[in-house]
Amino acid sequence: MTDKQDNGPDQAAIEAVAGYLSKASRVAVLTGAGISKESGIPTFRDAQTGLWANFNPEELATPQGFMKDPPMVWQWYDYRRKLLMDAQPNPGHCALVDLENVVPKLTVITQNIDGLHQKAGSKDVVELHGSIISFFCFDKRHPAVDVPFELKEPPKCTVCGSMIRPGVVWFGEALPHEALERAIKECESSDVVLVVGTSGLVQPAASLPIMALRRNAKVVDVNPEATAISDLAHVFLKAPSGSVLPQVVSALQRLKAKTS
Repeated sequence: MTDKQDNGPDQAAIEAVAGYLSKASRVAVLTGAGISKESGIPTFRDAQTGLWANFNPEELATPQGFMKDPPMVWQWYDYRRKLLMDAQPNPGHCALVDLENVVPKLTVITQNIDGLHQKAGSKDVVELHGSIISFFCFDKRHPAVDVPFELKEPPKCTVCGSMIRPGVVWFGEALPHEALERAIKECESSDVVLVVGTSGLVQPAASLPIMALRRNAKVVDVNPEATAISDLAHVFLKAPSGSVLPQVVSALQRLKAKTS
């Protein structure tokens, strides 16, 4: 692999990525908690604050934790939902929308549950870990709509009577089959795969860039720190996505203008 950037990306690396994108008919973007952190959203690895400082998110975000104390888990997700709904897309999210308007086909595959890609304007988003604003019942997974906020405990499913839970993937649960299949398809059929703000450690999402490499896609890692993907990628742009992705899009637009 080439174009590794240990001290932050230089213009040559940015131009190289723009060159890849200029030749691509399909682009996939795999995003993780890092891009949302730039919007002020703490990751699961960040220390919790305030009311939840003494709780372990991994214990709250499990089926076992939900069954042990449904009101506590429900209220914790209500707190997170309010936090996420107040958050706004950052320049990294917006740059992906701009990129979508330049390349023929772009799909965002996200591990985030916050809906910021859709809020920014991305049209094709695959949510690997579900969405915090969706709900289904615990026993049968019947979808639930018009669930009131600020309830003290989970409401009951109108179909089967089991408790309603957040429509997110908890620790120990499988990813939604359709979302995972679509993610695999897009990564294996894309010419360029951008890996943005994800550690490359959480499976099965971590395998997606490897699948793309096996199909000869150009893989670009965009992160402020090196990840498990960085040494495998064709280019490692060592910077926050909000600072470097707009530069990549600008370089691509200049390149397109020269060749049009």
